[in-house]
Amino acid sequence: MKREYGDSVSWQRENSLHDPIICINNLVFHRDGNVVLDDVSMEIRRGSIVAIMGPSGVGKTTILRLITGQLQPADGSIEVNGELVSAMSHRDLYKFRKGVGVLLQNGALFTDLTVFENVATPLREHTKLSEQDITDRVMEKLDSVGLSGTQELMPHSLSGGMARRVALARAVIMNPEIVLFDEPMTGLDPIAMSTIGRLIRETNDQLGLTSVIVTHNVAQMKKLVDHCYILASAKLIAEGSPQLLTKSSDPSVDQFMNGRVEGPISFKYQQNQGGGAAQSS
Repeated sequence: MKREYGDSVSWQRENSLHDPIICINNLVFHRDGNVVLDDVSMEIRRGSIVAIMGPSGVGKTTILRLITGQLQPADGSIEVNGELVSAMSHRDLYKFRKGVGVLLQNGALFTDLTVFENVATPLREHTKLSEQDITDRVMEKLDSVGLSGTQELMPHSLSGGMARRVALARAVIMNPEIVLFDEPMTGLDPIAMSTIGRLIRETNDQLGLTSVIVTHNVAQMKKLVDHCYILASAKLIAEGSPQLLTKSSDPSVDQFMNGRVEGPISFKYQQNQGGGAAQSS
């Protein structure tokens, strides 16, 4: 069943029996003697789009790095398809990561490569496909994100929204099972945000992906995701559909979801934590 952008909640009900693909169990993570994550548990179901949200510095990006095995927890565990990530050998971890697409904040394109070569890079590094097969797959992915005819352009000539679409094409070029998005809409205008949101939804559904999005953008997540987890002060404070969380009576959840200045989440807290956002947002 094809769904329109913004129709995530009804889809979630229809597919509530989908099995979990990522299980995060009682996760604890420390950095420089500080507790970044404290007893955090999440269950991300196959085929869904899930947002991990909260103020800057609460460990959202850290969770993505724990999922891919770039970081190791102090306690707790992460299982993907029933396999314990922390127990994977280097060889198994390398193989596992090939099945995970990543779209970093601002796209992180290679500035000295064309659009075509940016998207083709994972295929050249991780496959033995012929040049014709690489060309066919890259052109197919560029077409799927609305960028046919841009293959010879350089990143500096792209708008922010176009660059993010190139990054999305690159993230899914290996036909991954899971795609991790780190603030995919940062710095985009409202139209570009909606375009990227629609493409994430369509790509997720057409390719049968499971998508995990770290973001602050509440308005776009209300239209895009099936389930949200909200972190604050190193703890998981709420979970549910974005529509349900918007109506939450919990003061911290209400403040974050509705952008209220007054509430338990102080601006001082956000300032103190924000300096480490690049590592632990």
